Order: sequence, then C-alpha cells, then structure tokens
Amino acid sequence: MVRFTLPRDIYHGSGCLKTLSGLEGKKAMLCVGGGSMERAGFLAKAKEHLESAGMVVEVFFGIESDPSVDTVMKGADRMMSFGPDWIVAMGGGSAIDAAKAMWVKYEYPDITFEDMRKVFALPKLRRKARFCAIPSTSGTATEVTAFSIITDYSNGVKYPIADYGIVPDIAIIDPDLTMTMPQKVVAHTGMDALTHAIEAYVSTESCAYTDALALGAMRIIKDNLVASYSDEGNADARARMHDAQCMAGMAFSNALLGIVHSMAHKTGAAFADLGAHIIHGAANAMYLPKVIRYNAKESSALARYCNIADFLELGGGSDNAKIVKLVDFIDKLNDSLRIPHCIKQYGKDSYPVQEGFISTQDFSARLHDIAINAVEDACTASNPRKIDARTMEKLLNACYYDRDVDF
Repeated sequence: MVRFTLPRDIYHGSGCLKTLSGLEGKKAMLCVGGGSMERAGFLAKAKEHLESAGMVVEVFFGIESDPSVDTVMKGADRMMSFGPDWIVAMGGGSAIDAAKAMWVKYEYPDITFEDMRKVFALPKLRRKARFCAIPSTSGTATEVTAFSIITDYSNGVKYPIADYGIVPDIAIIDPDLTMTMPQKVVAHTGMDALTHAIEAYVSTESCAYTDALALGAMRIIKDNLVASYSDEGNADARARMHDAQCMAGMAFSNALLGIVHSMAHKTGAAFADLGAHIIHGAANAMYLPKVIRYNAKESSALARYCNIADFLELGGGSDNAKIVKLVDFIDKLNDSLRIPHCIKQYGKDSYPVQEGFISTQDFSARLHDIAINAVEDACTASNPRKIDARTMEKLLNACYYDRDVDF
C-alpha cells in the first residue's frame, strides 16, 4: 500500500489570497518573516481578509531565514497565550516551516524538539487549530508538504521534522506575492524546486502519482526559471514557476527526497561561525550534478535520469550521453542564475568567487562530522543508491572541489 497525502484544498491563481475571507474560526495567528510582505501590502490584506471572516488576528512577526529552535519556542508561547483556532503562515519557506513547528508545540506544550524530530511519529494534530500556508517564494513548497526544516544553532545542524500531520489544511498559491522576490531568491528557490522534482522522480518511494507531478514540474521549470529570474516583471513566468514548485512539492512530499537534500541540510549552517550560511537552494544546485553522477552508477537510477533527459528533450544517443546532457543542463542553469559550481567558490553573498568563505582547512576539519550527519539525515533512506559515511566524505569533497565523481 502507498500513501499519497495533500492539503484538503489548494487555491491557486492571481488574487486567491482573498480565500482567507472564507475561513471559519474565532482567532487566527498570522505568522510572517521579514518585512517584504508588510512593505508590499500583503500582510495588511491578509489581516483584513481574516478580520472580514469575523476573526481576531494576532501577528507573529520577524521569523528569520533558517528559523531556529528558539524562534519556534517563542512563537509557540505566543500561540498558547493567544489561543488561535487557525494558524496562517505567509512568506518564504522559513516562515511556514517555523509556523508548522510552532503549531506542534502549541498543540502539545510538553513535546521537546528532540521528540518533534522523530520521523513520522508526531502525535495527532488539529486538537486546537488548523493550518493555512501562503508561500511568497517559489521553491520550498512547504505549503503542501509533510516537512519542516528547523536549525539547532547550538550544533549548527538543520533538522527535518517529517510527519503527514503537518501537511497544511489549506494552501494558497497566489503568484501576486512572488513579484516581491529579488533575483537571488528566484534563483535559489527555483533550483530548490528543480531538485525536489528530480530527487522525487528517482526516489525509491516514487510512484505513478508522484512521477507525473515531478516530470510536469521539471518541464515548467525548464521553460520558465531563467525568464522569471532575468525579467523581474515577467508575471507569467513567475506564476508558472509558482505552480511548478507546488507540483514538485506534492511529488517529493509523497515520494521523499535523496542525498542532495541530506548534504544541503547538514552543510547549510555548519559554517555559520565563519560569517554565512550555504543557502539551501544554492547548496542543492551545486550538489545536484555530483549526486546525479553518483546515483547513475545504479541501474534503476540511471534509467530514471535518462527518462528525465528524454522528457526534457535534452538529447543524447546513449545512456552516458544523456547523463552528460542532464548534468550540462543543470550546470548551464547555475551559470545563468549566478550560482557557483562548488563550495570552494561559494562567496558569503552566495555568488561565485575564486576563493569562497569556507577555506580548505575549515572544510576538511568539519568534513567527517558533516558526512556522518548527512548519512543519518531522513532524506538518505530514499536515495536510489546506498551510501556510507566514508563515501559521503568523498562525495562532499567532490562538491567542494568540483571534482569528477568516479566512485
């Protein structure tokens, strides 16, 4: 038996933010990130719609990128004081991820973060509140997924919370919100979405339902990502990317992911003391070509990657040629989006530089622990080719130095 879980309702299209005015409840906690939703007027619109539905609204403002355990606990405390029966999260993936974790703590005040991290083992939610997610970026798709990523800054590790219970009740996919995205965010979230689709398609848990969504998302991304990045006023390309990332999210939430995400989770905050994070979407973009090369040495994964190359009409007369074409396609996308090809060239601002902010000495000193953490990440289990910590070190080295993957 295979399970396929989605939000009860998904509203999409320009102006669908007004769906909030039809929610039934008494109190809504509106969780948002930085100031972009406020500056663009969407925070005020969302509050107005909820109030028109007869609800008292309280705003939890200022959820940071790569949200912390501390932020989750503060937000949950506010929820326990306010007592909402709707939690509405609006903004980038970080705002929605943090609100999901707050929701779990609100429903079960005695639960610890360590308990939350137990894969697909959360207690039953919706005793107190339901959840509505409204993404403003086109990548994480957390509005339709069973996942939330929270960073424990005490050890510099990002942890996935994974449970079908945290799939939102309602997702509102309004492309109007995406017009607030700066180019860098378009690039990173777009490559995150492409990685979701590709990893879902080659996952050991893929099925006919997820395959259709993953392939469809890949084609839309191929046709629209660069346009949505290079022409910031291209509302049509941004709308199509917003749909594509949601489709990719529906695919990976049910098919799960692979070691591209395992490595991205465990390298993202591992060097924060050096002054920057490796932004999640950029990490995925850098690691994806290397992981394709690694996984393609397993016959079932090779066939799947070749299917992708054929579906996207990339060319190639043999299996090996199709892998080359697929990797080249991703490398060229990264070039178009100003994403480095390797960690060694990753600057503090995420753009390519000759020598990035992570020195070879710092990388080597932390490599062993990162590799162990990556192997233990929840995403590793559904990767199509098995990997151990020693091999993970070799793969991470390839991602650092931009080396060929011949193992």
